Amino acid sequence: MLKYVLISIGFLFLIEGLLYFFFTQYMKDMMKIIENLEVEKIKTIASIISIIGASLIYLTIRGYDIS
Repeated sequence: MLKYVLISIGFLFLIEGLLYFFFTQYMKDMMKIIENLEVEKIKTIASIISIIGASLIYLTIRGYDIS
């Protein structure tokens, strides 16, 4: 199980690093937009994304019967 957790974290870092590398200016522009958003709106968006992520993990584990 720990192997899957470490692989998942590795993929997360890889994808995040590539996004910042290839889309640096876009990310800076997005930070300016986020800076102007209300705190509650940011929390709502983060909650929705977290629920989607948790659902994907659950459905993947359930579908592939990873133990």
